[in-house]
Amino acid sequence: MSDKLSLPALLQAHGISRREFLKFCGGLAALMALPSSMAPAIAAALDKALRPSVIWLSFQECTGCTESLTRSHTPTLEALILDAISLDYHHTLQAASGEAAEAARAAAMKKFYGKYLLVVDGAIPLKDGGVYSTIAGRSNLDMLREAAQGAAAIVAVGSCAAFGGIPHANPNPTGAVAVSDLIRDKPVINISGCPPIPVVITGVLAHYLTFGTLPELDGLGRPKAFYGESIHDRCYRRPFYDQGKFAKSFDDEGARNGWCLFELGCKGPTTFNACATTKWNQGVSFPIESGHGCLGCSEPNFWDAGSFYRPLSAPIPTSNKVVLGAALAGVAAGATIGLWNRHTQSQARREHVAVSVDDLEKPS
Repeated sequence: MSDKLSLPALLQAHGISRREFLKFCGGLAALMALPSSMAPAIAAALDKALRPSVIWLSFQECTGCTESLTRSHTPTLEALILDAISLDYHHTLQAASGEAAEAARAAAMKKFYGKYLLVVDGAIPLKDGGVYSTIAGRSNLDMLREAAQGAAAIVAVGSCAAFGGIPHANPNPTGAVAVSDLIRDKPVINISGCPPIPVVITGVLAHYLTFGTLPELDGLGRPKAFYGESIHDRCYRRPFYDQGKFAKSFDDEGARNGWCLFELGCKGPTTFNACATTKWNQGVSFPIESGHGCLGCSEPNFWDAGSFYRPLSAPIPTSNKVVLGAALAGVAAGATIGLWNRHTQSQARREHVAVSVDDLEKPS
């Protein structure tokens, strides 16, 4: 645990120059939706920052969130932030195992009590005493409560930790719940998604490392910088939606021309995430750009909502009815605009034909 090594010293040891460091700070400002003038302040804060201890607990999950986190290459933001923290316990990434791993977790919790960040991915089963997921003979519930006591804050990574996710889906045989259903006396930030975007995970860690606080959150406990707008609002296919141009199947002419996937069940209008702007695989693409509609995986109960290939024509189950109402209102408004556009286009075509016929009938 390198608690005495500052971030600038660590970056210098990795061959990263001061110029690259300042450029990195500018990138952080943009990532966190801050003005570029904040870059010097971020640099000053990071100059004094020591590596914070991070304890990562994995419960009822598929390891997809960790897989997402590791999709980075040096010297990307992800790699810099991972080097800038002291990751003292992580089932998948740690070298230690068995008693040595549990001893490392206990030592970190004691040494950094009240200061460490607790990261949790996966839901927590409660049924039958939580026997459906245990670590070192202890239930997830027991381990979560113990680790949460000394945490400065808790980051729930992935929709399973944030909202219960797939383990919580009907009929929920293990009684799975979200982190925030159990921990009420600590700040909890939800980074939802199945899995979340890598830079969204590390962006939150960067914010905490820089300012010592968690970023501004929405009504579902998610950082507004990444979840403040719907995918639909930032989607490159949005102009086709407004024009009333929709693909009718995944292989028709509309789909090949990049038309809107709304009628094929895309949940972009009711899903709040940064997929359309930050994208995946180092900014290469995201599901809609690859030709598949959004499944809404960053929203509560997305699996039970189902209807992945049915358009949003009926209420979708959600715990955030205000957000849903606004989103559906946006859908209705967009549909109205699309209808009007189709009407005006049709009228223009009729007028064009009428003019052409008049021209033909005029005497030469």
